[in-house]
Amino acid sequence: MIKVGIIGGSGYTAGELLRLLVNHSQVTLDFVYSTTNAGVSISKQHVDLLGDIDISFTDIINPDVDVLFLCLGHGRSRAFLEEHTFSDNTKIIDLGNDFRLENDQNFLGRDFVYGLPELQKEKIQSAQNIANPGCFATAIQLGLLPLASSGKLTDSIHVNATTGSTGAGVMPGGTTHFSWRDNNFSSYKVFTHQHLDEINQSIQQLQNDFDTPIFFIPNRGNFSKGIYATMYTKYDGSEKEAKALYDSFYKDAKFTIVSDSEIHLKQVVNTNKCILHVSKKDGMLLITSVIDNLIKGASGQAIHNMNLMFGIEEKTGLELKASAF
Repeated sequence: MIKVGIIGGSGYTAGELLRLLVNHSQVTLDFVYSTTNAGVSISKQHVDLLGDIDISFTDIINPDVDVLFLCLGHGRSRAFLEEHTFSDNTKIIDLGNDFRLENDQNFLGRDFVYGLPELQKEKIQSAQNIANPGCFATAIQLGLLPLASSGKLTDSIHVNATTGSTGAGVMPGGTTHFSWRDNNFSSYKVFTHQHLDEINQSIQQLQNDFDTPIFFIPNRGNFSKGIYATMYTKYDGSEKEAKALYDSFYKDAKFTIVSDSEIHLKQVVNTNKCILHVSKKDGMLLITSVIDNLIKGASGQAIHNMNLMFGIEEKTGLELKASAF
């Protein structure tokens, strides 16, 4: 059994991680660290886990766990690892953005590998530390990587993607309050979203001459979970050729599926799937990508990475059912 520790256990990402781990056949939960909730039953914070988990949050850390998940929020993992020491045998999976970019991936003697399985499965399998991708970055990269692999991203790329309210985290804010979010729709960080850096990095890994702009408009949707992303760019080939390219690129992917028909968000919510659809019109290739932002875009992908690191069958603990209605 893999002994697991979680740092920062009270947020949406950690809650989703716990829901998956308590049903993972190869895992035992050693501790869930939270300074603000130490001594509080986990099922009091994550009420849907009542009857599934009987331990409490703690402020005591076991430095010898087999794998450590960092769910601290962006920019806080580096400071935590500077203050706390773990065994050289402890594998670390960071769900924040601290180690996703190449220049940040060596820290205190630990080398982090960017954890997008569809991009670099073999590197993940031999990695000791993983930088889990961002949610928007996951949906967008999976939509673009087949084109990059064939050097076909030669013009500007336009992306419009909408995420649910859980993407903003558990702490309430002006744009997450129900009375603001309900029956509402808005954009934010237009053309400047932080996930653009990791998207560009991955595309250039497959197409090193890529230097065209990505115009990304992120939106806030008035639903809880999921990301619905559309991307379009000029494409010289036929729709049939594009579909064959995507089918080939993802033929061995366990969780990324190319659909022959148009797709919608409920096909993936509460699963670790990414479903893609491609079509061509007036010289433009349109790619649609849908994921659950907290599972495929965060905690599910982190467990997928853990499975790869420990040589476990990739779908273990992740064979989940979508909310079809």
